[in-house]
Amino acid sequence: MDDRWYSKAVIYCLDIDTFADSDGDGVGDIRGLIGRLDYLARLGVDCLWLHPIHPSPGRDDGYDVTDYYNVDPRFGTLGDFADLLHQAESRGIRVIIDLVVNHTSDEHPWFVAARSDPGSPYRDWYVWSDTEPADRFQGMVFPGEQHETWSYDRKAKGWYYHRFYKFQPDLNFGNPAVRAEIKKIMSFWLQLGVAGFRIDAAPFVIEQTVPGQPEAAKDLEFLTELREHVQWRRADAVLLAEANVEPDELPVYFGDLGGSANRLHMLFDFMLNGRLMLALARRHPEPVIEALRDTPALPRGSQWATFLRNHDEIDLSKLTAEQRDEVFAAFGPEEHMRIYGRGIRRRLAPMLGNDRRRIELAYALQFSLRGTPVLRYGEEIGMGEDLSLPGRQSIRTPMQWSHQPNAGFSPADPDKLVQPVIDSGDFGYERVNVTAQRADPGSLLAWFQRMMATVREAPEIGQGSCTHVDVKLPSGVLAHRADGPTGSMLFLHNLATDDAEVDLGSLFADADHPVDVLSDRRYEPAGKLDALRLGGYGYRWIRLRRSWSPEAVQAPPALG
Repeated sequence: MDDRWYSKAVIYCLDIDTFADSDGDGVGDIRGLIGRLDYLARLGVDCLWLHPIHPSPGRDDGYDVTDYYNVDPRFGTLGDFADLLHQAESRGIRVIIDLVVNHTSDEHPWFVAARSDPGSPYRDWYVWSDTEPADRFQGMVFPGEQHETWSYDRKAKGWYYHRFYKFQPDLNFGNPAVRAEIKKIMSFWLQLGVAGFRIDAAPFVIEQTVPGQPEAAKDLEFLTELREHVQWRRADAVLLAEANVEPDELPVYFGDLGGSANRLHMLFDFMLNGRLMLALARRHPEPVIEALRDTPALPRGSQWATFLRNHDEIDLSKLTAEQRDEVFAAFGPEEHMRIYGRGIRRRLAPMLGNDRRRIELAYALQFSLRGTPVLRYGEEIGMGEDLSLPGRQSIRTPMQWSHQPNAGFSPADPDKLVQPVIDSGDFGYERVNVTAQRADPGSLLAWFQRMMATVREAPEIGQGSCTHVDVKLPSGVLAHRADGPTGSMLFLHNLATDDAEVDLGSLFADADHPVDVLSDRRYEPAGKLDALRLGGYGYRWIRLRRSWSPEAVQAPPALG
């Protein structure tokens, strides 16, 4: 069997501080997370992605780091983290962590030394200009909240570069000492036992910034260096990165022009994410079909990471202005639901009107498409957002475990919580929580468990090809299939409200006793695939055939 574990995984992402509080201080911690590992294992998670765990002033939710070799004391100790890795491994769960190295906090000792003394060896660890750069007001990541990318530091008597907020100075990756330090940081956490890293803002990590030149060159060979370094330290470690760039740029993040997969193992599929949102808004699959057709060919062993919701806003910047307006109208009709002029700061359940049918349809579609699915904490129970919180904090509220005070997240007084829990309305914790749904076999949580178990039984979804079935279908219906050495699966998803009947009899010759393995309701048997009924917002996952030959199981996965 192929050993690329990340192609068969389900990744679950969470913030430690909003997941589970074990000591009653109002902040989630590592011990609390350890106490919830059995829940995650039962759900079907086999990889945890932890958002920033390092010490930080907390001005950007931990993305402003002051010490890369330690754990934020609010969360616990390095010993606690080592125990987390051990306890997770015993349950078959790997752990990857955020690697936030394109910038540091301005309180990091490196920057403190750099701005204090022009002769400091750390001065060249950051990007400086003696004069005001001509591109000072270009390239902002957070328009509306951020007003410049170069700021003047009186103590340093110079301008320093920051792609993000002014309290997050960018590191200078043209400096060999900085590159060596990043590798040292990665080695430290790999030695402790993490299974890899999610590289934050990868395009900026390789940016060769020059004052006055907003279109900086990118040193992609640094990604090759990181890949080589990581795999010598831990052969099965994975590099998952965020690179929301143009489609024709994506292949070089995976490997060089010779076709080698010698850079990143995985990239988040922002292109597909935007197209999924457009398809759900239109109730028509064409945007997803276009995304599948336009997907660039990847080097062997490379993988997409698919998602519907993550820790940030839904980024619609790769859609046209008209398409973006369609999605805004459907899912972010009020201005306070939007952010940065490009995104939506809501969770999926309220976006879809808390319609259980549409929620299931959306996640069934995501999990059936090519790539490794990523699930945001709380989505499995249909959590909502708190739009009274600023910016991205709206979707970073505490996990809702029970109907107990503070949603069972923490025994602290409510005013001491790191974030307020959602305590009213359709998404209040008394209505939406793990305990209630665990006791209900018809709950959304129970559905996620069944769906994720089905994914684990169909490795061709993550490892095989993903092909649009190009036949005439009722409006609103998407048909695609996954083919790999373990067999073939057929997927039908109806994004429209009307019931439909689908004729896919042309696929029957390639089938061996086709059978439904997951569906929104009980349908008549698949038969010869020539009269497949599908309800409005319905879905059917049909096993076409399974391969049992040892040769097929050992064969490399099909590309696609």
